[in-house]
Amino acid sequence: MARRHYYDALHTFAVIAAAGSFSQAARELGVSQSALSQSMRQLEDRLKLRLLARTSRSVSPTPAGERLLATLDARFQDIEDELDALRAETERPAGTIRITAVDYVARTLIWPRLANVLPNYPDLVVEVADDYSLTDLVAGRYDIGVRHGADIAPDMVAAPISGPVKIHIVGSPAYFQTRGIPRTRADLAGHVAVNLRLASAGGIYAWELIDEAGETVPTRVPSRAIFNNLYGILDAVRDGAGLGFLPDALVAPAIARGELRTVLDQHAPFFEPHHLFYPSRRQNSAALQVVVAALRRR
Repeated sequence: MARRHYYDALHTFAVIAAAGSFSQAARELGVSQSALSQSMRQLEDRLKLRLLARTSRSVSPTPAGERLLATLDARFQDIEDELDALRAETERPAGTIRITAVDYVARTLIWPRLANVLPNYPDLVVEVADDYSLTDLVAGRYDIGVRHGADIAPDMVAAPISGPVKIHIVGSPAYFQTRGIPRTRADLAGHVAVNLRLASAGGIYAWELIDEAGETVPTRVPSRAIFNNLYGILDAVRDGAGLGFLPDALVAPAIARGELRTVLDQHAPFFEPHHLFYPSRRQNSAALQVVVAALRRR
């Protein structure tokens, strides 16, 4: 059996096994049942294995056939994915790419990188959804998600779009004039914070501070106000409502203007870099490639 016919026979075997009958497989492939039977006989003779168990009503894989199918399914999917990628290279990027990310990432990382790219692709639409709930990408019908590296499932394709994320403990000059400046982690018990309610769990987020031994210590600072998004926290902290635990990209402009001041810098952590991610088996469309290329860290 020539190699090309050998591959054709393997594909035929997979179609018959999935269809559960020669007649249904013949209709799907557009060939005669006798041609399928001959192809299967030649394949089984070559392998010296029985791959299909036949009855008068149906066919099903033998144990050897099941083992071969498990390998073929993955290989055929890899081939389909590669063909999709090759076709995508000749496509004009078009359609809508849906992205899920927390709001400050959308504003500080995603949109600045897409703003100069989109004018080059008039048929491409990007939809960005603010999301703090770690929505499942497939269930939410999103194409791309952005999260910290530790929060990404292992079956996803991922790429960094930032470096490590520096977190600051910040307060306004008016707040520190009233409450004083905390010098140690223990001093935080005498302060109040503008805290984040976690959309995924419903609880109040505990600040992840670094202790003197370099270990991460969950720390709860009493709430004066609570928001479910970081921009609400930033506004309240600027207004003097309490301390905030916020990423550098969000607070750096306010710090530079003197509206906020950092404290306990030695205890403020770095979080893992933000990564974009998408399902490893997703069709790699031209539109997706354009957005991924724009967002990747340079």
